[in-house]
Amino acid sequence: FEFRRGSFSVNMTQSLQNGSGKPWAGLEYLQFKHGPVESKGGMMGIRAFEGGAIYEDRKYTRINFTDMGEKLDGHNVKADGGWVSVLQHYFVSAWIPPADQNNTYYSNESADRGVPVYILGTQGPLISVAAGASHNFSSQFWVGPKLQDELEALAPGLDLTVDYGVLAFISKPIFWIMQHIHSLVGNWGWTIILLTMLIKAVFFWPSAASYKSMAKMKAVAPRMKEINERFSSDPQGKQKAMMELYKKEKINPLGGCLPILIQIPVFMGLYWVLLESVELRQAPWLLWYKDLSVMDPYYILPLIMGASMFLQQKLNPPQADPMQQKIFQFLPVIFTFMFLWFPAGLVLYWVVNNILSIAQQWVINKKIVGHA
Repeated sequence: FEFRRGSFSVNMTQSLQNGSGKPWAGLEYLQFKHGPVESKGGMMGIRAFEGGAIYEDRKYTRINFTDMGEKLDGHNVKADGGWVSVLQHYFVSAWIPPADQNNTYYSNESADRGVPVYILGTQGPLISVAAGASHNFSSQFWVGPKLQDELEALAPGLDLTVDYGVLAFISKPIFWIMQHIHSLVGNWGWTIILLTMLIKAVFFWPSAASYKSMAKMKAVAPRMKEINERFSSDPQGKQKAMMELYKKEKINPLGGCLPILIQIPVFMGLYWVLLESVELRQAPWLLWYKDLSVMDPYYILPLIMGASMFLQQKLNPPQADPMQQKIFQFLPVIFTFMFLWFPAGLVLYWVVNNILSIAQQWVINKKIVGHA
């Protein structure tokens, strides 16, 4: 075994000396054995994957432990190169055979005193060693955190064990930007704040158009109230009058949804970054925030987030439908309760985004409503 200081990669060489008087034939097995895993809940039903994974023919496949008895259907997946691994949230163990070697990947399930044992591994090609000759079997073994840059450099596709799911096309750029910001500021909390400001700048004009639409709705609120009273018993007439008003004033009634719709994919992408990136595990910010990947221990950020949502509502025009208005009034309370258990880094993003949105919306409201 060859260990290198500062590296989680181990070079392994198995030397075989055939001291018999006849040829020897055999092959190398590299495998993992794992016991049952206790099921853990996750936020919104989302949790980091724990199980096995193989990479062959440029294809990454995850395998649940409970599927290992049937997933690969015995010894039947052959490929040049590749690797086999076991994932445990922020950490991964992986066997990496030589890239130019044809390997067979397999999974299986056995039992030890009635307890299931899940098996995932790879076997090399059949090797024949003549009498008196020797042969070296070489492979690499990674056991450690999911450090994306190092995993990518070690073997093709090994960085895929940092599994951002279907939103990888959003999460990967977010993490790439965060890495560059962090290299400058040296703190993941301030990195999230600067990332939020950058995202807000990118979506400044779409958000501004939405806020202008909402500001116009607030300016015509008295006329909307008059229409509601005039057509209180005529829903169709009220809807027609409202649409004529929107058309005349060039108002998009759905424009207020745009800022939230823009945030959702970024929000979910950042959630996966916090969930999967070991770099943010136990990452402190300031004061009592010692780990941005877990919930706020004192619920301060969720409460600030709820207050900022309430203030945003005050800047928005009232809903035309009284029932909708009542529902919207409860949204800050509902979101505050939901965010109590979200990672603190995620709530920090939402709080900063809300504060920037409030400032932008206040300026636009003052300009449009003041001239209405």
